[in-house]
Amino acid sequence: MTWTLDDDLAAIGSALADDWSQLRGKRLYITGGTGFIGRWMLEALRAADLRYGIGVDVTVLTRNPAAFATKAPHLTSHPGFRFVAGDILAFEPDGQRYTHVLHAATEASADVNMNRPMQMFDTVVDGTRRALDFAIAAGAERFFFLSSGAVYGAQPAAMTHVGEDWLGGPDPRDARNTYAEAKRAAELLCAIYRKSHGLDTIVARIFALLGPLLGLDIHFAAGNFIRDAMAGRTVRVEGAGTAVRSYLYAADLTTWLWAMLLRAEPGATYNVGSEEAVSIAELAARTAALLGDAGHEVLGKPDPGWNPGRYVPSTALIQRELGVAATIGLDEAIRRTAAWNGWTR
Repeated sequence: MTWTLDDDLAAIGSALADDWSQLRGKRLYITGGTGFIGRWMLEALRAADLRYGIGVDVTVLTRNPAAFATKAPHLTSHPGFRFVAGDILAFEPDGQRYTHVLHAATEASADVNMNRPMQMFDTVVDGTRRALDFAIAAGAERFFFLSSGAVYGAQPAAMTHVGEDWLGGPDPRDARNTYAEAKRAAELLCAIYRKSHGLDTIVARIFALLGPLLGLDIHFAAGNFIRDAMAGRTVRVEGAGTAVRSYLYAADLTTWLWAMLLRAEPGATYNVGSEEAVSIAELAARTAALLGDAGHEVLGKPDPGWNPGRYVPSTALIQRELGVAATIGLDEAIRRTAAWNGWTR
C-alpha cells in the first residue's frame, strides 16, 4: 500500500492547524512520553513544529533516554525536545516552570495486573499523585491525565456504547480490577487537586487502540492477530471470542488528545475511542482475511481477562464539544498497522 506514517502525521497537523499556535511560548512536561501513546503525541508535535514553526519546548520523563534515542533518534535530537531519566514513582519537581503537564506514564501490563497487583496500583495512583504535585510546584496552567475506559467496570450487555455519565464501576472485591480501580482513584486525585489547589485538570478515558508503533507481541489481541496473519499462521483466539471491543486508530487518537489539551474546558472528561464494535472472533476473521487469509480458529477456552463483555465507548460528547471524529475505520487501521511492520499487499 502507498500509505506512510508521514501521511498520518500530516493529517494530524492539518486537523489541528488552527490550534498549534497556542503552544508558542508554552513549556510542556510529559511523563510516559516514550510509550505508545506518548510517542505518537511527540511524533505529531515534532511534525507540526517543523511545518508551522511553533518553537516547542518539551521535557519528557523516561526511564532510559539512551534506549529511546536508539529507537527514535529523530525525536531525541529534535531541538525542542529534552529527555530526562527518571521513574514516575521517584521523580521530584525540578525547579522549572511548566505551563502544561501531560501524565501518560502508567503500568499497562496484563501480567503485572494479574500477578503483581500492588505494583500496578502503586504505579498508577502514587505516580499520578507525584505528577500532580509536580504540576503544582511547576505552576502549571493545565494537567492532562490519560485515564482508561476501564473505570466504568463491566459495561451492561444492553448498553451498546458507554457514555461519560455512566456511574457504574469495577468490582472492588476482584483483584483483576486493580488497574481499573487505580485509574478511578487517580481520576479522583485529579478532582481533589482541582478543588484544593485550583489546578485545571482534564481527563481522557482511553479505550482500545490500534496503529503503527503498537507492539505486536504484548498482550493486545489485535496486535497478536496481525503478527500471526503477517507470518502466514492461523489467527487463533484462545477464548470464546465473544468479548466485544472497538479500536481507535492511533492518528485519530493523537488528534483527539491534542485537541483536548488545547481546546477542552477546565475539568473536562471525555471518552477517547472508536464506536465501531467488533467481537474478538470477528476481529480475528477480518484480520486473517485482510492480511493473507491463512484462516482463523476459536479455541473456546475460559477467558481469564478482566472484561469478557463489551468495552465500547460513546464518543458523542467529545465529537460535539471539540469537533473531532474517527476518520480511519478498523479494516484500514489493521492494514496500516501491518504495513508499518513490513506487510505488503
